[in-house]
Amino acid sequence: MRERAAMVAGAAALAAAPLLLEALDEAFLLSVLTRMLAYALAAGALDLVVGYGGLVSFGHGAFLGTGAYVAGVLLHHRAAGSAVIDWPVRIGGTAEALVAWPAAAILCGLLAAAIGAISLRTRGVHFIMITLAFAQMVFFLVLALPQYGGTDGLMLPARNVLAGVSLAGDAPLYWVALVLVVLFLVFARLAMAARFGLALRGARMNERRALALGLPVYRLRLAAFILSGAVTGLAGAILANQASFVSPDLLSWQRSGELLVMVILGGQGTLYGPVLGAVALLLAEEELAAITEHWMLILGPALLVVVLFFRGGLWSLVAGARRYA
Repeated sequence: MRERAAMVAGAAALAAAPLLLEALDEAFLLSVLTRMLAYALAAGALDLVVGYGGLVSFGHGAFLGTGAYVAGVLLHHRAAGSAVIDWPVRIGGTAEALVAWPAAAILCGLLAAAIGAISLRTRGVHFIMITLAFAQMVFFLVLALPQYGGTDGLMLPARNVLAGVSLAGDAPLYWVALVLVVLFLVFARLAMAARFGLALRGARMNERRALALGLPVYRLRLAAFILSGAVTGLAGAILANQASFVSPDLLSWQRSGELLVMVILGGQGTLYGPVLGAVALLLAEEELAAITEHWMLILGPALLVVVLFFRGGLWSLVAGARRYA
């Protein structure tokens, strides 16, 4: 009951946020909340690999940044009236989110399939380092593309439109981001309760026994990795629209580390915990940065306290719930 109450309270707070902020004349904060929701989506996707798969990926920044660049590049070419690809088939830019965002998710899913196919043949520290190496390769590849800003990043001429309706302004993009987070959580909860999720958790707890039972452990983990990469790419597309700017910083290893911190802070293997962890971490950054430029000196010890004394993360503290994984 306590867990359900926490879920309902969180959903109600997020749904009421636009009206509340409007009443308080603080509507500009909706943009900050949209950024939090985008990171919450990415952190929840990473939890499928970390919390349920038992694999610590240090390369999810590659998917976050790639998704953002796909949306940004398509908008850039749409405004310029040029083609993204001229040969063998001409592909032009688009501002339609129903085209650009699925394209970002699909491309990130394919990238995750390529990275996962190799990295999942390793374990432990080797897996961490290989995912980091691939992420750095993507990072430097983007830096080598001066037509898309290189180290300076890419300014977006406008935001996407959704079925012809503009996402300009803070409220439309916020509602879209909120709906996507809710849909992902519902889908992920059902998937983790189904045979796929049970088999994935079984492989995390005892890989040898899972193999002895005939479970396709490699394929299960690869499927989870691909799904995680695709959803993280979708989160990147939301971030690109929220900021109207795409930066190579989104692909950096620091961004991958932040996503991991969000998962651990909120509670890995809980689905809802990473969402709470993303909101808590970004909110702490916003508030502490306004107090002092050395805010990491305050945030660091606070994170240590949570990790050391609340092993289930903030979600176990708020909802009193154990991890699902």
